[in-house]
Amino acid sequence: MGRAAVASERSPLRDRFAAVRSLTLELTDRLSDADASVQSMADASPAKWHLAHTTWFFETFVLRDHVAGYALHDERFPFLFNSYYEAEGRRHARDRRGMVTRPTLDEVRAYRAHVDASVEAAWPTLPAAARELVALGCHHEEQHQELLVTDLLHLFSENPLEPALFPAERKVPVAMPGPIGWIERGEEIVEIGHAGDGPSTGLGTGFAFDCEGPRHRALLSPHGIADRTVTNGEWAAFIADGGYREPRWWLADGWAWVKAGAIGAPLYWEEQGGGWTRFGLDGRRPIDPAAPVTHVSFFEADAYAAWAGARLPTEFEWEAAASAFEAADGNQLDAAGAVEPRPAEGGAAFFGDVWEWTGSAYRPYPGFRPQEGAVGEYNGKFMSGQFVLRGGSCATPRGHVRASYRNFFYPHQRWQFTGVRLAKDL
Repeated sequence: MGRAAVASERSPLRDRFAAVRSLTLELTDRLSDADASVQSMADASPAKWHLAHTTWFFETFVLRDHVAGYALHDERFPFLFNSYYEAEGRRHARDRRGMVTRPTLDEVRAYRAHVDASVEAAWPTLPAAARELVALGCHHEEQHQELLVTDLLHLFSENPLEPALFPAERKVPVAMPGPIGWIERGEEIVEIGHAGDGPSTGLGTGFAFDCEGPRHRALLSPHGIADRTVTNGEWAAFIADGGYREPRWWLADGWAWVKAGAIGAPLYWEEQGGGWTRFGLDGRRPIDPAAPVTHVSFFEADAYAAWAGARLPTEFEWEAAASAFEAADGNQLDAAGAVEPRPAEGGAAFFGDVWEWTGSAYRPYPGFRPQEGAVGEYNGKFMSGQFVLRGGSCATPRGHVRASYRNFFYPHQRWQFTGVRLAKDL
């Protein structure tokens, strides 16, 4: 078979690379250079930085390391757009990313185009190890697509004009759901974690990040897990009952966080005209009482669970229940546009809408080993002081999550689409 014939061949991974790269650009189509350059807080990054960092990943780990004679697009970019890879040397401070007004947004887009064209040109001769890194890079960029959306939401919320990035979708009112039902399980030993033999960088259902394994057994005590997440209406009742004023519901660190920040409602909520409103990428609007509550911290989730006479599920309880459902179901990111949780309409939904806090610390599974090389810094070194979330959200690209997927954040963080599913002991 001639080189031209090989070059014309497509593969699922090659098509996924093109689709992922295209969606990231689509998410930023409406941004000005100023919109893309500003950093609203230390936890967030400018949109321009997300565009460049995901490109640096492919340029560094695929092109530089596996394509003979490849020359960096700009020798200065690794310092600007490395995130936390110590093995890759010095880098610009995370909380100063908003000071990088140059390169411009158009120059960053040109950087993306250069790297994309270089990957495409090199595709026929890329070794298997490089293609595995392309797969990892696609999943890495999907994580940054979600971060990009949530960082833009935080950025626009800091503008006193509260501008809408996307037009509001027309909605059909959905009735409030009935009382929470419980999926009950007795005492049992279950298999937890990705089913592959150790870390995988394959495509599709075979992919898993290293922190999702090794697969191992876990003992579940008799328990029930809620068949839906907590709604805005239920959270409003928690507020009305003094939930943010009663220290008895709160962990000590959580209560200190409430007092220090004068916290009285989920992030982006404001009381206006006698009712609660929320800010979203479609502007400020009244909360939908039937929709899942979101933008709450672990501290808030734990306090609500205590107030409701329940608790947060362990990540093992969550995975055991969610494994019976399709990860592709639910409200997830399919295209650029207004992004927000939607009311569930029938049936238990474990994927999409909001990431669900668990009561489990983000720690390694028995036998965990990080991947070799710089990409081994991807997950393992963050296994301290954070809690696991499961299930994906309305900002998670469809096809990105699975039952074994472990997201993780610090207990005070809530700018992501984070929500609550209750559990109880039986």
